[in-house]
Amino acid sequence: MKYGRLLASFVLAMVLFLFPLSAQAASSSSITRSAGNDEFKGKDYSGQNLVGTEFTNVNLENSNFSNADLRGGVFNGSVLEGVNLHGADFSNGIAYLARFKSVDLSDTVLTDAMMLRSTFDDVNITGADFTNAILDGQQVKKLCAKANGVNSKTGVDTRESLGCK
Repeated sequence: MKYGRLLASFVLAMVLFLFPLSAQAASSSSITRSAGNDEFKGKDYSGQNLVGTEFTNVNLENSNFSNADLRGGVFNGSVLEGVNLHGADFSNGIAYLARFKSVDLSDTVLTDAMMLRSTFDDVNITGADFTNAILDGQQVKKLCAKANGVNSKTGVDTRESLGCK
């Protein structure tokens, strides 16, 4: 038994030595500013390719992201009040602690998005696709109260994608 553990440790050490794990680096090119910064307020990002772009702790009030490609994007800790996301693709995105207030999410694709601890107040979700998106239960209940429509790109019913009863 003692020799088995010793042999297993030796094999593991050799594997790690011969096939080291690669390091993952963070990009400094992402957009990271303080929430008080108004540099991003009211900007027009409509139709742009913003795949993987990070908007962390920024004020995006009244910005236009309609029909933008935001796949894998990040809105952590950001203020999205009055933002237009109509028709945008936010699949695989992350919006942790984001505030969605008076936001147009109609026909938006939010599949597999991680949106924990985010709040949704007075949002238009007509035709939005939340398939496999992760949201807080209280927010899902709030969204289910107004959910309707079918997403034009995915053909998925909004109520069904949220798991509304």
